[in-house]
Amino acid sequence: MNARHFLSLMDCTPAELAQLIARAIELKAMRRQGILHEPLRNRVLGMLFEKASTRTRLSFEAGMIQLGGQAIFLSPRDTQLGRGEPIGDTAIVMSRMLDAVMIRTFAHSMIEEFAAHSQVPVINGLSDDLHPCQLLADMQTFIEQRGSIKGKTVAWIGDGNNMCNTYLEAAVQFDFQLHIACPEGYEPDPAFLALAGERATLFRDPREAVRGAHLVSTDVWTSMGQEEETAKRLVLFQPYQVSRELLDLAAADVLFLHCLPAHRGEEISLDLLEDPRSVAWDQAENRLHAQKALLEFLVPAARLS
Repeated sequence: MNARHFLSLMDCTPAELAQLIARAIELKAMRRQGILHEPLRNRVLGMLFEKASTRTRLSFEAGMIQLGGQAIFLSPRDTQLGRGEPIGDTAIVMSRMLDAVMIRTFAHSMIEEFAAHSQVPVINGLSDDLHPCQLLADMQTFIEQRGSIKGKTVAWIGDGNNMCNTYLEAAVQFDFQLHIACPEGYEPDPAFLALAGERATLFRDPREAVRGAHLVSTDVWTSMGQEEETAKRLVLFQPYQVSRELLDLAAADVLFLHCLPAHRGEEISLDLLEDPRSVAWDQAENRLHAQKALLEFLVPAARLS
């Protein structure tokens, strides 16, 4: 039987995604009640990081431990990938020793190639194209606070990056309208815009994009690997800063999300994370719970010894 991978939100059905969110909420409640739940005892997750991380590493490593398993951190310098071993060869070997692999990398094609040669589930912990694990946490956060997101309006402000691409997938899978405000030339990938179809609308004016929105989200203006563009982007994206005043144009019950880390004074105003409409800290915690639900869903349960 072929392994089930999670490289994109499109790898699950809408019903499966709803099930994952519901399970994440259950697991969160169980943890707060101190209930021991170890379905992945004796299972091992390999974590391959080509990009730096705080939340992704912590949430996957802590999640595996809390589910009774273990996680192994690997960077390119820790493996033969850093010395030119083909990705497919590495995938074959790693999947014979591990029960699942999480990869955080630059090129999305690297994850796809790894998954094509893997006998165990492969999870996209972030690529230049997509960040599906983050969207699980984002959707969990909204649903916990406001209920179903179906039919709601979401505004994405800033760069049309991997997060924006994944919000386009989420618009399809969770059935909401997505308003995207970005400078000309910084739109999301046309393939993801085409996928979302009439669920997505592009704006140049962030005020128009957030008008009536139930959820507003943003990200840093300069992603990892784009550092040489920082000065240019700081000028170009300045009109796209999300502030309390911008949120005032949204729905009265709007929520603000940021996948973090945040650059205060750039993509958000200095005080925005302290605004009561911001639930970024809950969102960050929910990475743990959403990914535990995902691991439980993908990884075969460990046999009792």
